[in-house]
Amino acid sequence: MKKYLKTALILFVICAAAALLLAVFNSVTAPKISAYEAEQKTAALKNVSGGASIGEYVIVPEGSMVNGYYTLDNGGYILNLTANGYGGSILLVASYSADGILSAAQVISNSETPGLGKKSEESWYMDKFIGKGQNMPIRKTSLSDSDAQAVSGASMTFTGISKALLAGSNFVATLDGGKN
Repeated sequence: MKKYLKTALILFVICAAAALLLAVFNSVTAPKISAYEAEQKTAALKNVSGGASIGEYVIVPEGSMVNGYYTLDNGGYILNLTANGYGGSILLVASYSADGILSAAQVISNSETPGLGKKSEESWYMDKFIGKGQNMPIRKTSLSDSDAQAVSGASMTFTGISKALLAGSNFVATLDGGKN
């Protein structure tokens, strides 16, 4: 019996030390990770703003792919969107004109498969959606052969992003023709 108690005590000490070490490591790295993520988001907002000044952030109640939006001084909007991909949630920002036409979009974070869904991070990927609104391609069959081949193997990523961008276009259309 003493042997089991001794083994249990040793395992407890090891687990407690590991937990303490992880807590210290987390307290050191968490602020740096948060700062990096904020820097990435700021850069993405600047990239999709088209040079327009970005207004205050407005939170959208849960229940849609639109998490919130910024107004632009040119009458447009930048939306924070969440798409569902193969690897889980895909966070992106997208700018729209007041009539819901997509001007620019950029993925901020995702857990998609390298070489397949990770292609969505590349600048050329969003080109197939730019200039679209209610006619957003949500199926690969809506794309040219070369565009469909470019997203081949990542159907869930493509569908998730396209549905989120379409939801963004629909959301902007509800903002009273650009007047909130």
